[in-house]
Amino acid sequence: MAEESAMDRFCGSEFWNSSLSWWTEDPDLTPCFEQTALVWTPCAFFWLFMLFDFWYLKASLDKNIPWSKISIAKLLFTIGLLVITILDLIMAFVKKGGDSELPRYSLDVWGPIIKIATFLLVLLFIPLNRKFGVQTSGCQFMFWFLFVILSIPRCRTEARAHQQRNEILDSNQEEIPDYSWEEYQFVSFFIFYAFACVMLFLNCFSDAMPRQTKYKRGPNEIPELSASFLSRITYRWFDSMALKGYRNPLEEDDLWDLRPQDSCKEVMPTFAYYWNKNVRKNYKQAAQTSEPKAQFANGKVSFENPQGNGRKKGMASIMPPIYKSFGGIFLFGSFFKLIADVLTFAQPQVLSLIIGYVEAFETTPQPEWKGILYSVLLFVLASIQTFILAQYFHRMFIVGLRIRTALINCIYRKALRISNAARKESTVGEIVNLMAVDAQRFMDLTTYLNMLWSAPLQIGLALYFLWQELGPSVLAGLAVMIIMIPLNGFIASRIKTYQIQQMTYKDKRVKLMNEVLSGIKVLKLYAWEPSFEKQVLDIRDKEIATLRSTAYLNASTSFLWSCAPFLVSLVTFATYLLTDEANQLSTKKVFVSIALFDIIKLPLTIIPMLNADIAETQVSVKRINKFLNSEELDPNNVQHDKSRPHPIIIENGHFSWGDEDETTLKNISMEVPKNNLVAIVGTVGSGKSSVVQAILGEMEKISGSVNTVGRLAYVPQQAWIQNATVRDNILFGKAYDRKRYNRVIDACALRTDIEILSAGDLTEIGEKGINLSGGQKQRISLARAVYNDADLYLLDDPLSAVDAHVGKHIFEEVIGPKGMLKNKTRVLVTHGITFLPQVDNIYVMKAGQVSENGTYAQLLKNKGAFADFLIQHLQDGEEEEEDLNQIKRQLSENAEPELLAPIEKAIKLARTESLSDSISVTSADSLMGRGSLRRRARRQESYDSAASAASLKRKQEVEGKLIETEKSQTGGVEFAVYKHYIKSVGIFLSVATLVLNFAFQAFQIGSNIWLTQWSNDKEVETNTAKRDMYLGVYGAFGFAQVGLNFFSSLMISLGGLQCSRILHNELLHSNLRWPMELFDTTPLGRVVNRFSKDIDTIDNTLPFNIRVVLSQAFMVLATIVVISISTPIFLAVIVPIGFIYYFAQRFYVATSRQLMRLESVSRSPIYSHFGETVTGVSTIRAYTVEDRFIEESDNKVDKNQVCKYPSLIANRWLAIRLEMVGNLIILFASLFAVLGGQSNPGLVGLSVSYALQVTQTLNWLVRMSSDIETNIVSVERIKEYGETKQEAAWELEEDKKKPKNWPADGRVEFSNFQVRYREGLDLVLRGVSFNISGGEKVGIVGRTGAGKSSLTLALFRIIESAGGKIIIDGEDIAQLGLHMLRSRLTIIPQDPVLFSGSLRANLDPFDVKTDEEIWKALELSHLKAFAKGLTSGLNHEISEGGDNLSVGQRQLVCLARALLRKTKVLVLDEATAAVDLETDDLIQKTIRSEFKDCTVLTIAHRLNTIMDSDKVIVLDKGQITEFASPTELLDNPKSAFYSMAKDANLV
Repeated sequence: MAEESAMDRFCGSEFWNSSLSWWTEDPDLTPCFEQTALVWTPCAFFWLFMLFDFWYLKASLDKNIPWSKISIAKLLFTIGLLVITILDLIMAFVKKGGDSELPRYSLDVWGPIIKIATFLLVLLFIPLNRKFGVQTSGCQFMFWFLFVILSIPRCRTEARAHQQRNEILDSNQEEIPDYSWEEYQFVSFFIFYAFACVMLFLNCFSDAMPRQTKYKRGPNEIPELSASFLSRITYRWFDSMALKGYRNPLEEDDLWDLRPQDSCKEVMPTFAYYWNKNVRKNYKQAAQTSEPKAQFANGKVSFENPQGNGRKKGMASIMPPIYKSFGGIFLFGSFFKLIADVLTFAQPQVLSLIIGYVEAFETTPQPEWKGILYSVLLFVLASIQTFILAQYFHRMFIVGLRIRTALINCIYRKALRISNAARKESTVGEIVNLMAVDAQRFMDLTTYLNMLWSAPLQIGLALYFLWQELGPSVLAGLAVMIIMIPLNGFIASRIKTYQIQQMTYKDKRVKLMNEVLSGIKVLKLYAWEPSFEKQVLDIRDKEIATLRSTAYLNASTSFLWSCAPFLVSLVTFATYLLTDEANQLSTKKVFVSIALFDIIKLPLTIIPMLNADIAETQVSVKRINKFLNSEELDPNNVQHDKSRPHPIIIENGHFSWGDEDETTLKNISMEVPKNNLVAIVGTVGSGKSSVVQAILGEMEKISGSVNTVGRLAYVPQQAWIQNATVRDNILFGKAYDRKRYNRVIDACALRTDIEILSAGDLTEIGEKGINLSGGQKQRISLARAVYNDADLYLLDDPLSAVDAHVGKHIFEEVIGPKGMLKNKTRVLVTHGITFLPQVDNIYVMKAGQVSENGTYAQLLKNKGAFADFLIQHLQDGEEEEEDLNQIKRQLSENAEPELLAPIEKAIKLARTESLSDSISVTSADSLMGRGSLRRRARRQESYDSAASAASLKRKQEVEGKLIETEKSQTGGVEFAVYKHYIKSVGIFLSVATLVLNFAFQAFQIGSNIWLTQWSNDKEVETNTAKRDMYLGVYGAFGFAQVGLNFFSSLMISLGGLQCSRILHNELLHSNLRWPMELFDTTPLGRVVNRFSKDIDTIDNTLPFNIRVVLSQAFMVLATIVVISISTPIFLAVIVPIGFIYYFAQRFYVATSRQLMRLESVSRSPIYSHFGETVTGVSTIRAYTVEDRFIEESDNKVDKNQVCKYPSLIANRWLAIRLEMVGNLIILFASLFAVLGGQSNPGLVGLSVSYALQVTQTLNWLVRMSSDIETNIVSVERIKEYGETKQEAAWELEEDKKKPKNWPADGRVEFSNFQVRYREGLDLVLRGVSFNISGGEKVGIVGRTGAGKSSLTLALFRIIESAGGKIIIDGEDIAQLGLHMLRSRLTIIPQDPVLFSGSLRANLDPFDVKTDEEIWKALELSHLKAFAKGLTSGLNHEISEGGDNLSVGQRQLVCLARALLRKTKVLVLDEATAAVDLETDDLIQKTIRSEFKDCTVLTIAHRLNTIMDSDKVIVLDKGQITEFASPTELLDNPKSAFYSMAKDANLV
């Protein structure tokens, strides 16, 4: 025996004996090893990792766990273990050493002492964990787990020894030895072991809930908080959610609360603390102040202003605060990654042991237990790796989420304080993108960031092991890999350029669609759809061409990657064999090398992607830094000195909008005494609003001083309305006081509006107040200010958007000397001259200066700027009739005689222009919730009688909601949708793809089986020809694979394109043929979404998903086939494993899909709330409610996390379950190979190396198949739109028989005609009958909602008849094709719609008219001079919606369109707001001369335009009340027409 080692002396017996433990059929360990190494390992583990436990105690947010059965049991059993161990120590002193014949060794003393120390520590943690509220400890669980597992060998040893002792005792030997010490050890060990097992069991559960928690833990808290360690690493706590999601689709209420650690309240203070530190470092302050760690004591986190203090050293960056705040968890995660990487390389080593075991089977068989040990070892390694990687990804996600939270909130807080100059630098969209895109980038990057060190590490280790197998030949393989990288990089950059190109086409197409859908009504009236359909399809064809190029490139990348592993192994093996005759391929070499090459594949793929990602994130960092370092508003712009005499004082103020050189306001001096009403007037652009902004502190103060005392309320010129209910908008965070609220509503004239709204004041207002008219928004904005009950009121022209009589009401009830605000200090910017006599003081602005001030009377006497302003204002003709009279009265009391003459003249002018209020029409459309409220642009309000309001309310109840809510798809997708998709791809391509994929896998298996054949062939060593034959065939196999792969991925891409082309064309075709009512009830955005988002998914995402799923599915099949070939018994296991797999997948897909939907639904409110805040920031600052908005934003972020977190966990939950399934496949594949007596080492190597890959494959397969389920919904949605109701046919065969010049006379006859807008609504026209002869001019008049517009819409069959008919020139129009009818009538619509494109395309989209004809039409419509003046003439580009033409010019373009068509019937839906009087006369003249022999129907808004028509139709409530010539009607004073004319001062 070798000389004693120190350990041998320590134990008094042998420590290690390899012949006992390894080279034997029945392995065993020495007692010394069992009692030292196997006991001390868990103890050492515990002492080492106990630091983590202390860290958890420190980090815990809770305190004070009550005693429970579990904690009492833990305490008792730990004490029990201590007692037993102390007893062991005492017994060692009693029974051994000293007098007894048994010597006492160091082990007998030190063994128990180490255990006692460890158990004391465990005991110490029980009260500590209770006190600090830690419910479970991973370190302790792992300690007991190791302890129990590693004590198993000793159990076997003790039991065997006990049996031997009994045999000796039973054998009646004379001299029976004294076994008392051994017997004592036997009993004490088994009691000890039983206790240890109980402790392990107890540690599987967590303690009770803590009594004191920092945050309230509700019944809905996330189970993870009180889950035990075991439940946490297996994600068992998520089972309940997975089950719930599987049974029925998850709703928002099913989700758990957020973990407090991830909420804004926890994340922000830390981040703010480090950010502020960083700011101080970068911007040296004059005085150094120390700041305590930020806390959420008062619920506020303050971020310091980088611009605020002193000299600038550099930009403060977000990176250092991010490292410092979240680096800890990140490093902890990286530590896991390191372990996982190292474990990856243990697998090929074990594989080589298994192959060695099988190789030796024929010659010198090894004992069976070794084979089993290797298989189990492989399984254990894989399982450890699974658990560790799950924890790694989990940590990374948490870091990503927290960084995103911190950045979003940081950006939000900054946006509330940024100065106006800085805000101008970027659009609202760009600022929102900082949040939506840039903050999200970090989240996506954190998961991969560790690849920066992990990838080189993996490649390095792999090369090291490969070198050991194959020597320097590895370098040849490596060279191939390295050549691949730039090749791929090149292709990737090409793909990127194509992608950018495709994006531009897509944007163009979506923009065009947007225009088409916005102007769809006009397209239908003109029958212009085919022209626009063609334009869209042209762009789409270019887009498809780009996508096709991308498809070829994508196929070549996947081709490169699929041939990479094969080429690498081919080159390496060839080099290895051909460099030296002695080199031979053994099975071991082949399969270990292949396993190692497989490991390298992933890091090599990720590196190029990672570089791109990092580059993008750097750009994001720059953008966020720029924003966070931008100028903030100077809080010292406005002082709040209470000692000053008046509440608002400006002294010699010079102000600018942040552009240093440009001063907007110069020497402003102004004081507003307490409770006074001061008006600021002046022409447009004279700086009235700027004065208000200066008082608010929104402008940069260059010199002078501003002082305000008291709380402010502010009504901006452009009302800012939140996406909330009407009531929330008015309360604006104040408590609801019913009495006061009702007073405010009445004073602001909102009562009738609220009654009309479907849900009263609880009606939700769309974004930017989309479903309110301008006047309603303005009044709500005013009501908000009045309800707020502030001390100072700044009203920036609140009466501009409302009707005159409403304005008067509001002035009297709210603003004026008798209004609700009479005891407040008010500053009013106004255009309304009528109110000026009632104000206390007037400031007149001119070119950014106060030109004069004083009372109304004083100013009129001065004959200064104010008088000029009055005259100019009157000439603009904005006042109503009664106001003109009032102004005249006021002036005659105050003004000087010489002033009166010009003013009288201005009043006269204004009179002739006044609109008759009695028929201020809002067109029937506005009742349909679509048409704009059309009247004088300034007066969007029209107050109809209470009767019509009541009828509207009834109508609202019938219609319910106008806009139908979008269905969020729940549950699975029907098979029909997949069938539709496959049909669109085409049967040939679909089958070809499957066949090619199948062949690819077959060749891959073939080439691997060939390798095994080769490595098993012993002749190769002597026969070089045979060796070269093997090498050649192997190469041929490989190249076949590569070719097949290329074609299969190409087929999929091309099939996908074919499909998306068909689907897009179907969608477009059916969408343009929708009846108008569908466009009325479907929000435009939803339709555009189909054309952008859904088509994009079908273009790009789906083909990729399908490609991955197919390749991975065949890969799994191949794995099963290969393993079954080498060990057929494996098929028995595959069925149960398949079941487990299937269930995990079903549970996951159902839950995950719904979680993703909920997450995306909860994400958009963050951004829209942010966008809203950025637009309304001056209002928010004026009311000083920043804190409330910050809290709202925080809550929205938290709510998004509530949905996001479970969906990340769902991924981990699935990964662990699937990878365990994969690990079982590894276990059984290797076990059967070892036990099944398989003697072909090549096949074993093959089946095990396939099994090693299967885990990743399974994971990907489920991920991607669930992605397909999520994305195929796009196909479903497009299919659904393709199957909607269509309008009548555009062209009919019979149309061709009709004469080319129909209608030749233009006779129009309505007989008992009825029509309604949609099914289930009331009739709008109730049996209208009249006859118009060819060439007659007919005017149609009536109040709002009388059915005037419906008449014209029915003529064009935009709405189909519900009874009766319309006959034009003897043809019943219901029998004609729509385009036949619409192209033979002409309409000049009320609001002129233009499309982006050339002027020519806007006049003649089908390109059928000659240039002469077009110029003639332009000349007649008085646009010739304008068009000639344009550089590009007829090709002048018109911008979207015609924004680069004035409204009047647009109206003239519409006239030119009508002149070009020149049909027998012309309908004139008269424009009101658009045209000034001169143009209006021109239009009338042209129509009279050019259309003199046509039938003209005019819907009149001003009576003077139809006074000379042949007949007048007076409509009321859908029926004709009068039909005669105007003179006839005017002769009858009782007629309705007469009373209208009287109102309009025409009689």
